[in-house]
Amino acid sequence: MEKITFSEKFSKFSEHWSPKVIAEMNDYQFKLVKVQGEFVWHNHSHTDEVFIVIEGSMNIEFSDRTVELNAGEMYVVPKGVEHKPSAEHECKIMIVEPRDVVNTGGVEGELTADNDVWI
Repeated sequence: MEKITFSEKFSKFSEHWSPKVIAEMNDYQFKLVKVQGEFVWHNHSHTDEVFIVIEGSMNIEFSDRTVELNAGEMYVVPKGVEHKPSAEHECKIMIVEPRDVVNTGGVEGELTADNDVWI
């Protein structure tokens, strides 16, 4: 295993809402994602999802509230809870979740990304 530098990994892609795997620990993957605009309402019925903001700011909307996250902050969305991430300006985040989790949960659409893409 080599040292991983976030800025170097982020420089390898430009698309939004398309998670890239940078490491694995047991059955969990560490994924970097650039987000901008609005994502889709979705949930992950079998796992929690962790959002860690590396650079910028984003929101996670829930049915009853919106959580704002800034660089250096994180939030755990419990499994089964419907949520919709968004970012007015490009935001760089890390997501930690089990291998094979689809970014849009059970919702298929144009923002559904290929899974298990390593950089």
